Order: sequence, then structure tokens, then C-alpha cells
Amino acid sequence: MTRLLRLLTGLLAVLVLVVGVRAVLEPSSRGPAEPSAVTPTQQVLPSTVPLPDVLATLSPSAPAPDPAVLGPLLEAALRFQGPGSFAGTVVDSSDGTVLFTRDEARLQAPASNIKLFTAVAAMTYAGPGERLTTSVRSSAARPGALYLHGGGDVLLGAGLSDPDAVVGHAGLGTLAAETAATLDPGAGPYTVYLDDSLFTGPALNPTWARGDIDAGQIAPVHALAVNSAWLGEGRTSGPRSQDAALDAARTFAAALSTAAAERGITVGAGVERASVPGDARSVAAVESAPLEDQVHRMLEVSDNYLAEALARSAALGSGRPASSDGATRTLAAAAERLGVPGEGLVLGDAAGLSVRNAVSPIQLAVLLRATTTSDVPGLVAVARSLPVAGATGTLSGRFAPEDGRSAAGAGVVRAKTGTLNAVTALSGHVVTVDGRLLVFSFLAAGLDGNTAQARAAADGAAAILASCGCR
Repeated sequence: MTRLLRLLTGLLAVLVLVVGVRAVLEPSSRGPAEPSAVTPTQQVLPSTVPLPDVLATLSPSAPAPDPAVLGPLLEAALRFQGPGSFAGTVVDSSDGTVLFTRDEARLQAPASNIKLFTAVAAMTYAGPGERLTTSVRSSAARPGALYLHGGGDVLLGAGLSDPDAVVGHAGLGTLAAETAATLDPGAGPYTVYLDDSLFTGPALNPTWARGDIDAGQIAPVHALAVNSAWLGEGRTSGPRSQDAALDAARTFAAALSTAAAERGITVGAGVERASVPGDARSVAAVESAPLEDQVHRMLEVSDNYLAEALARSAALGSGRPASSDGATRTLAAAAERLGVPGEGLVLGDAAGLSVRNAVSPIQLAVLLRATTTSDVPGLVAVARSLPVAGATGTLSGRFAPEDGRSAAGAGVVRAKTGTLNAVTALSGHVVTVDGRLLVFSFLAAGLDGNTAQARAAADGAAAILASCGCR
């Protein structure tokens, strides 16, 4: 019961972040991403515990850790067996004081911590409530042609729309039924054309490793897809479609053929790519889950494909091309707006797989601190969308009771994970035992077969921030 109460208390505490601090802190090869693990039974929050009606903000007068006390504890925690080393920093969210530094300006591959930049860009150039539209259009100049137009939603469902879901919120089965209902009985034959031209440029980033593509870590990025291009609804790993847009269009065409047949309407079996004519009008449409919910999912399960799609949509919102290059320039621009120091920063993709990525702990800390001190709804949404230690997403299998060094962080630490063959990363925020909100970034590089040890060290360091008053 004590652990459950602590877990609940921690979750409530991080729901309400310090607001109104405007000052910006000044800076003084490959492998599979982590799978989402099952939440341990003992860490599932009791559904019968009522939430309080009022949540108080964290007090800005809560005592902060003393760097002289905190530093040696973190230095010890960040040591691990084998090759490689950590760079890191800890920053007081409220006033920007740097409480711990170790090579905080060291540039390295941050793995999926890049997705923090993606989330910020998505919420900078669009509102959290905005939705992406997948539509069917027709043109008087081309009777018998129906155009399926992708609007950037890569979380489509194959069946009926599910208003309570994020994946499958917009269903191709619903779109097909609504399209068939607009057609005259006995009409046809109709041909379905696919217009996925919203995203431009190469569908594959040239800096992605072939092994990551073959393993399903990423796939050619298109402006519409079913379940982030994974082959099978409900999956969050495994092989992905190599042409997710065409597969989605074929799914739609098959559903349309079935729905139309009930009204004596014929639909051809094939699907071809073609741009929507300029005079086309909308026949039917389905809308995605709000972008805030998509960003939350992207961070929680570390979905590479969704990250790339959201970054391209953000590029459009910023007035840039919806290409890989336009996306990375948009990520950099959004970070610059928040005061992230740009020296040495290289953003090669939006997912964290690019061999070009180079980011430092201080850059991640500045970015994260901005989300915890902002009153912009979208940026606040980023701060509260990070996985919760021991409870959700890529942190659900970590900070467990049996993990002695890190167990104290369960329910209190919220962070984005990241793993490549030679890299592990953990960046996020945590409420201390004294009620002070801290931002941290721990990045390890040079690993060789000892990723688990380095990951445990990062978890242990984050747990120290949660449990040590350090005064």
C-alpha cells in the first residue's frame, strides 16, 4: 500500500508543473529500440482511489538540492562496468540553476531522445487539439474516379473509426461506408486513386541504416498508413509495410467495394497513384485523434514512424516542405525558439535513428526545462506526455521494486528513453522528495555489450533525484 500511495502521489505531483518561469538557462551503431513492457501487477494504480478535486502547484520555495551533496551521489551512480561513459546535467526547473554537470556540452547520438525535439516542434507549429484529415474526393471532370487523399494520419485503423482510441481513431472502414453512401445506387464502375503527395522528397532518410529498415524500426514514410505501417493492427514492433500508403489504399478499396456492392455499385479492384484534380470536392472524410494524443503516444511507445510523420506535418505548419530535410529544419527552428543553444547541434532525423544526430545533455535540458516552465498548452502537453517510471510506455518495465538502486524513482520520474547499440539515454523531469521540480539528461556513449549496465546506472541516478533531499 505504501508503494501504491507513493506511486499515486508522484503521478499527481508531476501532473502539475511549475508555471510562469520565463528565464532560459544559458549553457555554461545501431540497434533495436526498446520494446514496450507490461506494467508489473504491483505497480498498477488502483482504479478505486479517487483523485482529489484540486491539485496545488509545486511551491517555488521548496528547497533545492545542494550541488555539493548531490554531485558525489550522481557521480557514483553514473559509474558502470565496461566501456563507455555518461555525460549529463541536472537543472532546477524553477530558476534555471545548474545543480550537476558532467561533460554537459558533449555532443553524441541521443537515440530516441531526439523525439523530444519532434514533440516540441509538433506542438509549436500546431495546436494540441488539431486533427489530421483523411478524405475521399471526386472530380466532375473525371466521373468514376475516387481519390483517397492522405492528410498525414499514419495511425489509421483498417475497420470502423474508434472515437476512444488514438490508433484507429479514424477508420478506413468508416470512410469507405460513408463514401459508398454518397454514391448513386447502381452506379459505377469506380476506380480508387491514391494521392499521398502531401509528404515530399525521399520516403527513406539516406542516413538511416539498412539494418534498422530491415528490422522494422522504420520504413518509407508516407502521408497515410494503418497503425504506423506495422504489419498487423495492435502491433508495436516487428516488420513494417514498405509502401504503407498503397497498402492503406488497398484496404480502403476493398472496404469500399464491399460497402458499395450492397447498393449495387461496382468498384474496381486495383489502386493507382494520381494527384487529386484541382476542381475536386470532398465526398467523405475521417479525422485523426488530436495531435496532443498522437504526440503522447509517440513519446510513450517511442514510435519512429509516427515521429517522422508528425515532424513532416510540423514542417508544413511552419511553412517548410513536408520532407525529411524540411522536418529536421523545423525541429531545429522550434528548439531555437525555446532558447536551446545551437552550437554543434545536428538533427539528422525526427526518430533518433540517423547516424548524423549530435545532441548534448545541456541542449536536451534546456529544451525540457522550457516545456516545464511554459504556459503554452502544447508545450505543457509535451512535459506531461513522457513515460512514467515503473508504470507506462518504455519505462513500464524499469524502476521495479527488485531494482534496488532505482525503485525510489517509480511513479515520480518521467523521462524519454533511448537506446542504440553503443548508446543509452534518459532525459526528463522529476519531483524531489522536498517538492522541487528538476530537469535532467543523462547520455551514455561508447558502450559495447554493456547497455543494460549503463541503463541501470541512468535509472539509479534519476532515482537519486527523486529520493534525495541532498541538503
